[in-house]
Amino acid sequence: MSDKQDANNQLHAMRHSLAHITAAAVKRLWPEAKLGVGPVVDNGYYYDLDLGERALSNEDFPKIEAEMPFEQFNKLIDEAIAWAKAEGQPYKLELLNDLKRAGTTVAKDLDSAELGLESTQDSRVESVSFYRNGDFTDLCRGPHIASTGKAGAFKLMRVSGAYWRGKEGNPQMQRLYGVAFATDKELRQYLNIFEEAKKRDHRKIGQELDLFVFSDLIGAGLPLWTPRGTVMRRELDGFVQEIRDEFGFQEVAIPHITKKEAYIKSGHWNKFEDELFKITTREGHEFAMKPMNCPHHTQIYDSRPRSYRDLPIRYRETTMVYRDEQTGELSGLSRVRAITQDDAHIFCRATQIKEEIEKAWEIVERFYGAFDIPLKIRLSRHDPKDMSKYLGSTEKWQDAEAQLQAIIDAKQVDYVDGVGEAAFYGPKIDFIGTDVLGREFQASTIQLDFGQPEGFDLTCTDENGNDERIVMIHCAVSGSLERCLVLLIEHYAGKFPVWLSPEQVRIITVNQEDQTMQFAEAMALQAKRLGLRTTVDNDNESVGKKIRAAELGKVPYTIVVGQKEIETGEVVPRIRKDIEVQAEHSAHTVDEFLKTVAHEAKSRVSKTSL
Repeated sequence: MSDKQDANNQLHAMRHSLAHITAAAVKRLWPEAKLGVGPVVDNGYYYDLDLGERALSNEDFPKIEAEMPFEQFNKLIDEAIAWAKAEGQPYKLELLNDLKRAGTTVAKDLDSAELGLESTQDSRVESVSFYRNGDFTDLCRGPHIASTGKAGAFKLMRVSGAYWRGKEGNPQMQRLYGVAFATDKELRQYLNIFEEAKKRDHRKIGQELDLFVFSDLIGAGLPLWTPRGTVMRRELDGFVQEIRDEFGFQEVAIPHITKKEAYIKSGHWNKFEDELFKITTREGHEFAMKPMNCPHHTQIYDSRPRSYRDLPIRYRETTMVYRDEQTGELSGLSRVRAITQDDAHIFCRATQIKEEIEKAWEIVERFYGAFDIPLKIRLSRHDPKDMSKYLGSTEKWQDAEAQLQAIIDAKQVDYVDGVGEAAFYGPKIDFIGTDVLGREFQASTIQLDFGQPEGFDLTCTDENGNDERIVMIHCAVSGSLERCLVLLIEHYAGKFPVWLSPEQVRIITVNQEDQTMQFAEAMALQAKRLGLRTTVDNDNESVGKKIRAAELGKVPYTIVVGQKEIETGEVVPRIRKDIEVQAEHSAHTVDEFLKTVAHEAKSRVSKTSL
């Protein structure tokens, strides 16, 4: 085992132990607490708790601490069930009964480590593992640290609601989150980034810049885009499609509902049935709001005979898909029920896979390169230990993964081997971006799909007049416009590049005299004819307040116009501080200024020649 793996294992054990230390503290403070589970998550852990009417708050966090050693021991399954009954722990009792009956649990969001055993297909569970922490005992497989003195540096961060075992209708619990690191220095670094991230939170900035809203009347997870936010959506999508059109993609359009049978054929119904919005017609036919677009695009391809000479065929479409996410999982634009995908599907021969994936790769790099966002690569493979999760044979998966491996090797780039990270219908190349705070995020994906061509019997006629099975390649560049905008809002803290800014130029009038107003309006009209998004601030406020409002609105260019500007026909632009300036600010004719900014916006540069 490498030193890095050993350190990661130790950190995992430390965070796992802290979950139980936290639960022990809660039980000492509130003995009536009922315990759920406490797995390790990114940067820390959480524990699900039922405290009845007692709601935890930030003020309780300093009280929740423990300094007591751990001890591992086993109980026979029936003894463990008796323990759960005696302790009045209904959630642990439910887990133990599941273990005795089936040898595992069906809850999707539970870490098997929280169940006191390894996952098994054998339903004859004879004993389970416990850890004792002073007078606190909990069902858990471990591993743990030897003592709480080795618990590292940690801090309780927040509490949220969560349904027991992730199912709506089950009791509502309180999920207490903590972060934990090996050293105080690492914890301080994380907390500093966390504080900066709060300032950049897309929900906060989105409200300040009037980009999107949510309405209880419309429903949770269904964002409503204002004119300013819609501009940004349009600009992002236009950029993606502009690049795609260079590579011969053709735009298509599909409906938003689909018969159940289409998703049965594609495999999505069996895989995602619980996440679908279902519709039953007056005649009893069952439809679903589309959770993805690929089945529809297959039918456009399959609507007429195709020759090998026609391939590759590349379809693109920006459209919404819908998923029945649980209310407790929704979060701003990061997790929504209506998702806008800049989707694309390539239908090609097996011999064309390499060339088509390389083209898709170039599109992804050009898109994120415009934001100076570095990308890492992950080759997402199937899990050979559980082929039941995937469409197709082991041989097809191995062959498809070998093709993707060869493409990555040819590019001579470092990559992470993501065993078990593949989609159910094929392996994929995932692009992992890093934002200005060093946080990683899922950027784009190129997925190789041999499952749906089989399911929908997609073929072309080969050189000898025989049917040849084709391959599908999926690629959504931004992933979704919602998540991409989360990234960009927080990456730029609302100070967007000129081309993406919902407002590019603001003209401020010194007074409300007719001559000044006419000059400002004429300038704005000229700017709009050049394609610039421009507003005029002629409110009856001081110039200082107007300038401050433009700064708070993070407008790239602000022009103040009064008698001097009218007489000379020249303006001195106030340039947002983050924009790289090549020369000192100086006066420019109105025509020169507007044409320069229009060129910057069109070419998507990050600096100005003014």
